[in-house]
Amino acid sequence: MRALLLITLLVVLVSLKSQAQKDTTATVDLLGEMNKTAPEKTKLLPDKILFTQRIFWGEKGLMRNFSTFELTPEKRQNELKVRRTMLVAHQVMGMLTLGGMVAQGVVGAKLYNASGNDYKRLKDTHEFIAGAVNFGYFSTAALSLFAPPKMLNERKGYSSIKLHRGLAIVHLSAMIATNVLATMMDGPNNAKIRPYHRAAAYTAFGAFAASMIVIKF
Repeated sequence: MRALLLITLLVVLVSLKSQAQKDTTATVDLLGEMNKTAPEKTKLLPDKILFTQRIFWGEKGLMRNFSTFELTPEKRQNELKVRRTMLVAHQVMGMLTLGGMVAQGVVGAKLYNASGNDYKRLKDTHEFIAGAVNFGYFSTAALSLFAPPKMLNERKGYSSIKLHRGLAIVHLSAMIATNVLATMMDGPNNAKIRPYHRAAAYTAFGAFAASMIVIKF
């Protein structure tokens, strides 16, 4: 347990440093765009942004109704600071959620072989951890989906960000399947559903862990 905590802390520190470097570069790029003497209008948003970002942070997004988030070069710099804060929180929440998944898997494995009072106790514990993991997982996703968009367009070709997003589709699908199958396990087909539930849970954990690893490279 101590080793897991130490590893988590080290990864979080690396993430904070990495994110700070990325956002510093983005701010420098923004200032460079502002100082150009070309008559063209400075581009303040990338060409492609997530639909969740467009709802809130697009040119006519909901946040543009507030003077604090008007679409200007100066206020876009403030948005990048908000983005940095949300993505750092995204990474920290992701680490905590991953730890919860490990704990849930350990309890779940014991639950399969338990009976009587032990079964009830482990089932209650498993459900409690599941609730915490679901809260952490979807909060982690929301921090990324609703963060302000970055300043520059994403470069073409392979990138760790694109792989991170591809894995996100996998673990989101597996996470939903895990929850659906969990509700079905209370019925008479418990034994038949159990292998699928376990496979979905392992897929969610594996893809989630991999998505956190690739973002570091």
